Amino acid sequence: MARKTTVTPRDKEVAKRLHSIGKQVAEEIKKGEPPNVKMPVRSLSNIHFNEKKEQLELGNAMSKRSFMNVAHSRKFMQTMLVTNWVCKELVEEGITTSLRDMYYALKRTIPGTKENTVEEQGESDPIVVDIETMLDVLREELHLNADVRGRVVGNVVIKDRGDTVDWSKLGSGGWSIPSNVENVEIKKVDAEYILLIEKNAAFERLHEDRFWESEKCVLMTSQGQAARGIRRLANRLSVDHKIPLYIFTDGDAYGWYIYSVIKWGSMNLAHVSDRLGTPNAKFIGLTMTDIDHYDLGDYTIKAKDLDIKRAKELKNYPWFQDPEWQKEIDKMIKGQRKAELEALSSKGLRFITETYLPEKIGKKDFLP
Repeated sequence: MARKTTVTPRDKEVAKRLHSIGKQVAEEIKKGEPPNVKMPVRSLSNIHFNEKKEQLELGNAMSKRSFMNVAHSRKFMQTMLVTNWVCKELVEEGITTSLRDMYYALKRTIPGTKENTVEEQGESDPIVVDIETMLDVLREELHLNADVRGRVVGNVVIKDRGDTVDWSKLGSGGWSIPSNVENVEIKKVDAEYILLIEKNAAFERLHEDRFWESEKCVLMTSQGQAARGIRRLANRLSVDHKIPLYIFTDGDAYGWYIYSVIKWGSMNLAHVSDRLGTPNAKFIGLTMTDIDHYDLGDYTIKAKDLDIKRAKELKNYPWFQDPEWQKEIDKMIKGQRKAELEALSSKGLRFITETYLPEKIGKKDFLP
């Protein structure tokens, strides 16, 4: 027997917003006007950095997608198709699925033609972002999830789909962070800060040493670039429970970019930076200064041309203009080197646990 799903008050609000798109189009048709949908422009020209809020944001420029415009008609059809399906099949039913499932559910040949509604998933995925932007809702509130990635451990108790979960009592695995954390109820948080780690190996080391217990913190791993569920969970823990968020990545341009996305948001998702970004986040390492301070020079890696190119791009971003960041980026470009978190293990397997992190946290040796 299928498990009964739950439609929340938020689901009803999201469904109402989805219906508003259809109602607007229906009214235009009744008036004999060309049906269209309006949405914020998501190109780089309409994205700016709000220095006061410390977030990437969308500007006020709008675009119009019209059914009567030959260049727009296919995307207009796809917009209405996705909107209707998400509303009727997912939100109103309280059912969640993947972007891949949605693609297959919508793909078919239009009767009387040889045209398919969608050819590739690359056509349907951007429509979801369009709807997310138009309605100011998260994709997860449309009941569409991505792949699960990331784990967390600490003295935190949550309620997830009716089950009470204590993150401190899940053995060596920790809690697997789902794509959608909107309906996860955070019941209790007993932590002084959150440490979000890029590398799974470093997370494993700290978890095995029970760093989260001795230092009274929450440990998270993003396993590379942080997925939306990880960023949203970090935001909810840090902002709602007023505890600092520290980011621990490789000492290279890509690790630093991971930090910037968690803190300031990303250009692709500037429309949801207020929910996926955490402006109070601080960078705890790895830095070029650390390489010298902890004598890690023999364990660095020669930076490739692509690494240097990426570092120069970061240097020009408005959100990396702080003098301390400029100094670190310049050091990497000049030294032509980078370092992975694993380099710290050259000082001993427990060096991260017993020396590096306690020292940096104790001295508040962070980058803004």
